[in-house]
Amino acid sequence: MTRTRKILAWSCASFALLIAVVVLILVFFDWNRIKPPLNAKICEELHRPFAINGNLAVVWQREPDEGGWRAWIPWPHVVAEDLTLGNPEWSKKPQMVTLKRVEFRIAPLPLLAQRVVIPRIDLTEPSAELQRLADGRANWAFQFDPKDPNAEPSNWVVDIGAIGFDKGHVTLDDQTLKTQLDVLIDLLGKPIPFSEIVGDSDTKKAQEKGSVPQDYAFGLKVKGQYHGQKLAGTGKIGGLLALQDATKPFPLQAQVKIADTSIALAGTLTDPRNLGALDLRLKLSGSSLGNLYPLTGVTLPDSPAYSTDGHLIAKLHEAGGASFRYENFNGKIGSSDIHGNLAYVASQPRPKLSGALVSNQLLLADLAPLIGADSNAKQKARGGMSKQPATKVLPVEEFRTERWRDMDADVELTGKRIVHSTDLPFTDLYTHLVLNDGELSLEPLRFGVAGGKLDAQIRLNGRVTPMDGRAKLTARNFKLKQLFPTFEPMKTSFGELNGDADIAGRGNSVAALLGSANGDLKMLINDGAISRSLMEIAGLNVGNYVVGRLFGDKEVKINCAAADFGIKTGLATTRLFVFDTENAIIYVDGTVNMASEQLDLTITPESKGFRLFSLRSPLYVDGPFIKPNAGVKAVPLMLRGAGMVALGVIAGPAAGLLALVAPSGDEPNQCAPLLQQMKEGKAPKTVKG
Repeated sequence: MTRTRKILAWSCASFALLIAVVVLILVFFDWNRIKPPLNAKICEELHRPFAINGNLAVVWQREPDEGGWRAWIPWPHVVAEDLTLGNPEWSKKPQMVTLKRVEFRIAPLPLLAQRVVIPRIDLTEPSAELQRLADGRANWAFQFDPKDPNAEPSNWVVDIGAIGFDKGHVTLDDQTLKTQLDVLIDLLGKPIPFSEIVGDSDTKKAQEKGSVPQDYAFGLKVKGQYHGQKLAGTGKIGGLLALQDATKPFPLQAQVKIADTSIALAGTLTDPRNLGALDLRLKLSGSSLGNLYPLTGVTLPDSPAYSTDGHLIAKLHEAGGASFRYENFNGKIGSSDIHGNLAYVASQPRPKLSGALVSNQLLLADLAPLIGADSNAKQKARGGMSKQPATKVLPVEEFRTERWRDMDADVELTGKRIVHSTDLPFTDLYTHLVLNDGELSLEPLRFGVAGGKLDAQIRLNGRVTPMDGRAKLTARNFKLKQLFPTFEPMKTSFGELNGDADIAGRGNSVAALLGSANGDLKMLINDGAISRSLMEIAGLNVGNYVVGRLFGDKEVKINCAAADFGIKTGLATTRLFVFDTENAIIYVDGTVNMASEQLDLTITPESKGFRLFSLRSPLYVDGPFIKPNAGVKAVPLMLRGAGMVALGVIAGPAAGLLALVAPSGDEPNQCAPLLQQMKEGKAPKTVKG
């Protein structure tokens, strides 16, 4: 053997021996010797007590799944037992996290490229106690020393593929959210297939996205308080949380009760490292949509009991803010059905809710909580705090304007059919609701009523206290025979109701807004009929009395009814209020005080034709809205109409009401000649008995 070959042979043998020695050292080295310096280093970096209290070992094993020649390369499997991570100094509890065992393996070849690749970490019996104080300090926020700005960044990269775990225990005490939770995680008796929980349809959709969710492996039990409200629930989750593969879904399922709100969900979480996306079937139910505000921060109106079932898709790391879409949901609010799509974006400066809702049959009573007009019993059932006084008719419950600046909104609502009662159907509803920095508008708010339309534009400015409000309403072509379908004399009528209102006020409730209102109200009815039975249908007991005193029990044809009120500081005063019937012209004078809810009206009839009118004194209606009084005044009848003409006070209101006269096909509008005479300063032609 030549000298060169001998040197080469000795060199190879020495290198092989060195490798063998290194391998032997790695295999038989007692890794527990490095625990003290390792614990100290981690404590120094985290500024927390840390310790591996049990055994620390490295086991070398081949990975057959690697395939080819890589399958022959042994991988180090690191096992550490009885680990503890302490709390910061301000915490009264010593430990934040305890682990019975942690095990992971490291891919050796990527180490040559300065990459620490850990395909999976398995945690045994993890336990964590999470705390956050009222001042914002949290024990999960670690303090790291600032790096030297001139230091070169490390070239080493750590990649963790997935986290596996078994039964564990997590508690949360968050004073900023007024939340205390206790969560237990335990193995299910046996894994439950994803399709068994969510159904074949949703499973197929998940498969079409390219990845099949794993089985449910663990059960959850949670109890405590969330935002100060009692919480309890159960659920199921998978056993392997993929961190590197953002497309691999992690299964979730839960049923949770928070106060009177019930939440049921089933679906997947993807990209959990970044809390990337949720894809869930979500069911919600409770006594009022308004009760979701403290739980979600989403400003929703008070409502009757509700339930919904839809598809929630959440993308939590969008550039414009986390986005949530509740798609194709169906449900009920009170006795009304509801369907649609909603989107919520946590944008700046305020989050925004947008979408479109449709109800095929909407009960008008289910809209009452929007303005606090439901009964005290129903308010109590949905958690309302205010009580409607027994002596008041106008709703006193205040709008929650303090919530209006927390969120913007742009939502459309269509009610294909609105039901008020079997006798008085509202045909449809459409409104476009916009909430922008505390200012709420409903433009338009449109009802179909009795063959006609009620159009409104409503604006409420919640940025000021008390709130500013304005409403413009236009009623056109309400067909009287459709308004009163059960009243026989009206079935052949061609008459219509038309009206206008423009009212502005200040206050945080309907009662306060109307009690301070200024504006105008005009209404015109032509070719109708009236009787005591009609007053009974409408529930107007005082009207029943007045009609009975004027006409007895028979039906009387109304040629025209015209009303014009001026409103100032909640006091509506008659400018002109007249009924032209076949037997008499009836004038109504007085006030309606919406601040004190008091009526003070005088009804003065003038007979016409050759019939002697039996009533010799005017009537009165006065007293509170809730229970007004009616009777006969102890004064003789006067020529009210003639006196008003002499004073020239009805010409202006009559001219204004002429604008409401609308053509009625081939039938003449009987209000036109009456108002024209008044406009010209002439009294309607009457013959006194």
